Amino acid sequence: MSQKHPLRQTALFLAAALITLSVARAALPAKIGDQPVPSLAPLIKQVAPAVVNIATRGTVDVRRGQNPLFNDPFFRHFFGPPEQQQQQEMRSLGSGVIVDAENGYILTNYHVVANADEIEITLQDDRTLRAEVIGSDEGSDIAVLKVSEDRLTDIPIADSEQAQVGDYVIAIGNPFGLEHTVTSGIISGLGRSGLNPNGYEDFIQTDASINPGNSGGALVNLRGELVGINSAIFTARGGGGNIGIGFAIPSNMVSSIMDQILEFGEVRRGLLGVNIYTVTPDIAEAYGVEETRGALVSQVMAGSAAEAAGIETGDIIVLVGDKTVKSANELRNSIGLLRAGESVDLGLVRDGVKQFVTATLGERESSVQVAAAEIHRGLDGAEFENLDESSPEFTGILGVRVRSVERNSTAYAAGLRSDDVIIGVNRATVRNVEELREAAGDSASLVLNVRREDRSLLIPVR
Repeated sequence: MSQKHPLRQTALFLAAALITLSVARAALPAKIGDQPVPSLAPLIKQVAPAVVNIATRGTVDVRRGQNPLFNDPFFRHFFGPPEQQQQQEMRSLGSGVIVDAENGYILTNYHVVANADEIEITLQDDRTLRAEVIGSDEGSDIAVLKVSEDRLTDIPIADSEQAQVGDYVIAIGNPFGLEHTVTSGIISGLGRSGLNPNGYEDFIQTDASINPGNSGGALVNLRGELVGINSAIFTARGGGGNIGIGFAIPSNMVSSIMDQILEFGEVRRGLLGVNIYTVTPDIAEAYGVEETRGALVSQVMAGSAAEAAGIETGDIIVLVGDKTVKSANELRNSIGLLRAGESVDLGLVRDGVKQFVTATLGERESSVQVAAAEIHRGLDGAEFENLDESSPEFTGILGVRVRSVERNSTAYAAGLRSDDVIIGVNRATVRNVEELREAAGDSASLVLNVRREDRSLLIPVR
């Protein structure tokens, strides 16, 4: 009797093993031994009804190209300012999260509902409801909506301070209009910032797949709690899809913004009252500090929280609470996430010696529509607001920001544009609306010192 070759026996054994493995993969058993196969399905069934699809409709102003001849003052004098804007209908899709079923409150991103005239939400069971905006905050990219409906499911809000890198999370939303898409991953990083220099940022980074349409959706932990609101993605150059780097606004920040909107109808951010610059190597050398980090205080506003706390010009602020301050933008960001009236411990370096002070934050003044009689007839049609370290647009320069300019107004004809920052009038420094009013006085004409993006302009107003 012949014997089988050992190699042939081995090959037959491996083939049988592969067939067995293939069958096992095709139909996973309900249990492996006494342990059930893990599944996220029960968790998804619990939280998915709280995530909604949001569809909006509205109009936006779109700038049209302009003939370069209109940059010449001669042509502008005879032909007037060119027509540069037209309205265009816009539609967008996003996601939202029901956080209070009893009152019908839904959280989403500001950018999902910005410029929306109509907002329609669709629930998991295909019910469609009209929603209204209770309030929104562009700086944090949060909006609170409300619907009138009894049969809603909400999701509990987690303490995002307990989140850790490596925690498993689930993203639920409507990417590309694919309703209630579920992706999973982990928390990849905490305290991320720098995506939007004009915003207030403290992002949770995750590799759970987030794509266009996920904005405003839920980032959920394995306890079925809302740990963040999905907000942004990082994409490869030239692409628009997910590459494993997504960002969510942490739930504690979201809760603080929502509470203020529900209580005041707006967000009342804390104000420290300082003019600041990022510490550079040259500044560090000049002030005798070893580390190139922190925010140098170049000016302390009279009567401000900073003055009351004993902060002085030349101090370098390096800590807000237990959080390290690396730059002027990080200080503005940290203070801007706190409420007016809140006390905060600050660590600073003065003359090479580290000190600690406690500041009770003031409240940023709200924007004000300035009438011609209040300041100057040449500024009629413009809306102004104070620009300080609590402002999303603050870059280290105090002044008066032009919020908007009505077309065909005297302010528009003079050359003022939205987002201009007025820092001086007739050689007098201007740091707020009140100083603008005082500097204008009864002058028949004004010369405005204006910052526009990275340029300085002198604009005469008559």
